Amino acid sequence: MLTFRRLIIAATALTVLSGCATQNPYDNQGQAQNSSGMSKTAKYGGLGALAGAVAGAAIDHNNRGKGALIGAAVAGAASAGYGYYADKQEAALRASMANTGVEVQRQGDNIKLVMPGNITFATDSSAIASSFYSPLNNLAGSLKQYNQNMIEIVGYTDSTGGRQHNMDLSQQRAQSVATYLTSQGVDAAHLSVRGAGPDSPIASNADVNGRAQNRRVEVNLKPIPGQQYQQQQ
Repeated sequence: MLTFRRLIIAATALTVLSGCATQNPYDNQGQAQNSSGMSKTAKYGGLGALAGAVAGAAIDHNNRGKGALIGAAVAGAASAGYGYYADKQEAALRASMANTGVEVQRQGDNIKLVMPGNITFATDSSAIASSFYSPLNNLAGSLKQYNQNMIEIVGYTDSTGGRQHNMDLSQQRAQSVATYLTSQGVDAAHLSVRGAGPDSPIASNADVNGRAQNRRVEVNLKPIPGQQYQQQQ
């Protein structure tokens, strides 16, 4: 009979194999891989499986080896499911936001879109600029296709003017984006808005270009707690 230690090794091997076996359709684009060449799908699935192995062994005291293998399989599949979903969503967003001025960032489980002030809002305004409609339309289309996210919209301002005015203005900017996205069919139940005013600048407020970068909107896409993610076709 295999010892518990040998079964944990087997569970770890299952982790690696299950990650490698999940084909990422965007491997050739380089968008959804880390520096080692492993897709985020494989990485999340592998880490989930290893954690599941430990948890499964702890729960099944009578047959720790069996519990480890079951825990690895279940947790690995769930983690890889979200990783695969996020990989595809990230690649689709990068394609739809190409040449729009919107930056797409991947931060672990989350995807962030940074929309700078030179395409979003004029100084001291929460009215959507004409140059902003095309990126927002692209975003709305993507969010309707990939609709299994919590969507946090955060508005920012530059440092010009009083703090309370900027806090109110940033909230209004975030709300303007949310209102437009829902008008285009994005599910309002998954949306939240927040105004951060001049906090967390990404450039210097000492010049016009820096203030334009700070006068931005960020859209944060996060997994829905408890959501079972299926492979998006």
